[in-house]
Amino acid sequence: MSAVEPRPDTQPELTWVSHAWRYALCVVFSAAVWQTAAAAEWRDHRLLFTVEVVLGVAAFVLVHFRRRAPKRVALVIAAMSAFSGLAAGPATLAAVSVATRRRWREVILVGSANFVAAQTWTTIAPIEDGDFLVTTLVNLVVNTGMMGWGLYIGSRRELLWNLRNRAERAELEQELRLTQARSTERARIAGEMHDVVAHRITQVSMQAGALAFRDDLDGDRLREGLGQIQQQANDALHELRGVLGVLREDDPSPPTARPQPTYDDITALVDEARSLGLDIDWADHVDGDVPVPPVTGRTVYRIVQEGITNVRKHAPGAEVEIRSSGDQCGGITVVISNPLGNRPSAAPGAGLGLVGLRERTELRGGRLHQRTEGSRFVLEAWLPWTA
Repeated sequence: MSAVEPRPDTQPELTWVSHAWRYALCVVFSAAVWQTAAAAEWRDHRLLFTVEVVLGVAAFVLVHFRRRAPKRVALVIAAMSAFSGLAAGPATLAAVSVATRRRWREVILVGSANFVAAQTWTTIAPIEDGDFLVTTLVNLVVNTGMMGWGLYIGSRRELLWNLRNRAERAELEQELRLTQARSTERARIAGEMHDVVAHRITQVSMQAGALAFRDDLDGDRLREGLGQIQQQANDALHELRGVLGVLREDDPSPPTARPQPTYDDITALVDEARSLGLDIDWADHVDGDVPVPPVTGRTVYRIVQEGITNVRKHAPGAEVEIRSSGDQCGGITVVISNPLGNRPSAAPGAGLGLVGLRERTELRGGRLHQRTEGSRFVLEAWLPWTA
């Protein structure tokens, strides 16, 4: 959006119908004004009659260009109307058009010019039974009324413009919010898919690599290893469906997804990693009197899962220490440490796991740090209890 607020449009484009009824009103008003003197002019003042007609026709032509130079056109037609009652209609239309702009200097200038012009014409025109005081009051009321009517039209147009502009701005902001929500949702889906798939695929890669280097396995052992690989691949598919099932809560299809992991599922995650040969020292010191909230527990689960995955990738066979502690008042702290690996596995890594974890942790109001202490790599995270 522009930093400078655009000026309200108080003079919208006119259709041919809008032009037609405006000219019709000008003709009616001019006829009403000029008829008070037309007969006397035709009878006794033919030159004045001719001047009235010429200036009046010129005013009707000139008023068509009022929007190109509103103030100038209005002042010129006002000058014409001082010597032509037939120009009163165009003078009124031009003055009202200026008033719709709601610029007070222009309104006062054009309104005063039209009042002076009306006074001049009523003085020089051969109007029968014309009382000066009455004529002055009529001119004052008419000119004040037409400028007030123009101000009202301009105010109404500005109000409609503001309402329309606010509606368009609200629609644009809503669209931007939806776009941002979609981007956030895509990022969340990408993070969940990385956490789920990377862990399982790393296990599959490691087991397949182990089988590739073993040439002493008999058929039964080989089939057992391949069965474990197949089970890990199936688990990856099931967990991926679980992620998509949660992220698509409005999906009308039957629910096939498993529940999302919680803090209590960390023990099963550790046991599974141990069964696949990883040496894990797991100590849970979190206050067990109150269940860990699901959102916080799921984040802690993903942190532990990513830590185990990183150990498999960068320090296969190393001992892993996992410590968790905390309560409702102090939040939850998770520390994962392992020796620095010197023979990383063949499993590829994009280096985005810890970046995603840090974003996820900070999104929940927590902190995540990684550091090296001597010969050990340490991953430490803290989360508020109600993340």
